[in-house]
Amino acid sequence: MIDTVISAFFSFVFGKLFRISDNTLSDLLRVNKKRFAAGLFWQPVAVGYTPRKYAYALARNSKGRANLYVEYRSMVGLASRRRGYIAGMPSVAAEVVDALSEYSSFLAVFAVDGKYYLLAVRNGIILADKLFNVETDARAEYAKFSKIPDWSAFIAPDSWAIPRAVEKNLNTLLPHKAKYKLRAINLWRSRIFSAVLLIAFFTGIYFLFNEPIHKMTQPKPREIDQAVIDEYNRLVDEKNKELDAEFNIQKQEPVKPLVLPYNSLPEPSARAKQCYQAIGFLMQPITGWVQSNVVCDETTATAEFNRKYGSLDVFYSLAADFLPGATITEINDDILSVSVSLPDIARIASIDERDAATVERNVISLFQAMNMDAKTEVVVDTLTNGVDVANLNIVEVAVSSKLLPMQFTKMFEDFGGFYITRCVWNAVSRNWNYEVIIYAK
Repeated sequence: MIDTVISAFFSFVFGKLFRISDNTLSDLLRVNKKRFAAGLFWQPVAVGYTPRKYAYALARNSKGRANLYVEYRSMVGLASRRRGYIAGMPSVAAEVVDALSEYSSFLAVFAVDGKYYLLAVRNGIILADKLFNVETDARAEYAKFSKIPDWSAFIAPDSWAIPRAVEKNLNTLLPHKAKYKLRAINLWRSRIFSAVLLIAFFTGIYFLFNEPIHKMTQPKPREIDQAVIDEYNRLVDEKNKELDAEFNIQKQEPVKPLVLPYNSLPEPSARAKQCYQAIGFLMQPITGWVQSNVVCDETTATAEFNRKYGSLDVFYSLAADFLPGATITEINDDILSVSVSLPDIARIASIDERDAATVERNVISLFQAMNMDAKTEVVVDTLTNGVDVANLNIVEVAVSSKLLPMQFTKMFEDFGGFYITRCVWNAVSRNWNYEVIIYAK
């Protein structure tokens, strides 16, 4: 009964959504000489579905009008080739929401090439993804959504004079390499899968009954006394030892291959988010104690608490509630160290194809353009397994900044082999101190 109601609902929605002329291309947005897909139909993925299967279920209820989808977090956005979309075209909504990940809810409109793109996101869910050719239509839609309370941020052109709204350039929010692109929904895949299962079933039946018949037609092997086998193996081992001693043969352990660190680096955005969340977790208010700094290194995050007027009993009592799973170390009666282990995150292979001197010069130029001081140094790290030797060219960077880890990481999007080895939040100066390495050719 529930499936019937859901099917009827989606049939109605998709009938309205895709009842558009095949020649309508109004929802294609050109930014930075690239075409982006706007105006997608977004739905949270239902429980029990994978994104692809849920997109397939939705497409089936659209009577074939939806044949492309994009996956973003726990949502899917659907599109139709009839409206000019093609596979591989990036979704402007997914890319913008990813760029503005610091806001859980925001209402935004961007003026682009004589058009107005509106995006409304509520608690991480995309409510509206629309492109308007007429400014008055865009303002009317913006006004309708602005009546919803508790938006985290408002974004609009300065000429609109919207209270609390700031203007942002869509060009700067979209990345050079889009991550969220439309993919084809293969409506025949499930049928092919069913056919494969059917073939596998009959193949299993064949082997199930063929094996006993085959065994009955084969002669039974003679039983061999296990004690005889053990004695034979013992004699062989003794003879091998005698030969080794006679000819002075020394067995060498196999050489382990070199493990090059740039073949398994933490994914930069995941690493930045990991440190930011771990530091935020440790910066808990404990009555009578203050934090001086929090350090996120390669395996742990550690905060130092200095006593003002509190007591150890109060600290341990509150830490049990506010810092579950953390390890507390008493440096002395007035200083405590609290640390948590960092979980494993996605890893990638990455190395900058430029030489170390070029990478260092480009890093210096980057921070000069930002009017920020950065200390750089080129070092060579040598690895060996006793046979092979590898020299690693590394550019080390140390910088103090007001940028959050996620924002700081985006500055290095054009560099390969990038890794934040250490991130420190100074609660007194309100600064972030970063130590970065870049593996170069």
